[in-house]
Amino acid sequence: MSTSILITGSAGMLGRTLVERFQAQTVYPMTRQDLDITVERDVFERLQELKPDVVLHSAAMTQVDLCESEQEQAFEVNQRGSLNIGRACQAIGARLIAISTDYVFRGDGDRPYREDDETQPQTIYGKSKLAGEHAVLESCDNALIARVAWLYGPGGPSFLHTMTRLGKMDGERLQVVRDQIGNPTSTLAVAAHLEHLIKTDLRGVVHLTCEGEATWFDFTKAIFERLGLSREVEPCTSDVYPRPAPRPANSRLEKSVLAQQGLPAMPNWKDALHEFLRLYPKG
Repeated sequence: MSTSILITGSAGMLGRTLVERFQAQTVYPMTRQDLDITVERDVFERLQELKPDVVLHSAAMTQVDLCESEQEQAFEVNQRGSLNIGRACQAIGARLIAISTDYVFRGDGDRPYREDDETQPQTIYGKSKLAGEHAVLESCDNALIARVAWLYGPGGPSFLHTMTRLGKMDGERLQVVRDQIGNPTSTLAVAAHLEHLIKTDLRGVVHLTCEGEATWFDFTKAIFERLGLSREVEPCTSDVYPRPAPRPANSRLEKSVLAQQGLPAMPNWKDALHEFLRLYPKG
C-alpha cells in the first residue's frame, strides 16, 4: 500500500535526498515558499488539505553562527515551527519524524552521547532545536525525533563539498581541525533508515549518525584519498577558526535505540563515504 509523505525543508540537502528516496511513494515536497512552518494557520490548512500519512520534518534554521545573532528567528523556526507541525500532525493522525541535532548536548563528553543522556546545549542553535524537540514530543502522540550530525549529501552544501573544492585548488597546506570528533554521516544513509523507521511505531528519540568516528582532519584525509586529491593537509586546533557559536568538541552519537529495537545498524562512515563518492563523485 502506498504511503503519502510530506517533507518539510525539501529544498535543503537532507530534504532533497528524502524526496529522491521516497519518489516511489506519494510525496509532497514543501519548500519554504510552499509552506511557511511558522504560520500556524497555513500549516494546519495545508496538512488538512493533503492529509499525509507521514510527515518528515527537516525544515529548520541550521546556520549555527547566524542563530547567535538572530535568536528570535531561530526559536521562531526551530521551536514554533516544529510546534505547528506537531499540532497539525496530531490533528490529522499523521506519523511525525522530526530531524534534530547533536548540538542539543553540551559537546564536551568523553564518550558518544546516548539518546537518554542529559541535554545541555551551549548555542542558540542547540537550544532552539532542543525546544523544537520538546514541542514535537509534547504536541504529537505519534512522533519520533531523529538526531543527526556531520551531514553531507548530494549537492551540499557541506564540509565535504568545501574540502573537495579546496582540495582541487593549488595552494599552501590546508589546516583542518583535529580537536573535534564526530560521526561523518551521509544523507543517503539517514534517508534509508528513515524508511525503516516510518514502518515502526517507535516514539521518543533515536540517533541516526553513521558508525565509527573521525576528526574533521581524519574526514578530510579520507575524502582526499578517495578522490585522489594530492593537496597537503595538516592538523590544527579549533582556535585557528574562531566562530560566533562554539563547536562541540564531541559530536559522537551512540545508536543505542536502533540496537535495542533490533533495527538495522547505520553503516560505518568510511563505507558510507565510499558509496556516496561512487554515486556522486562531484559531490
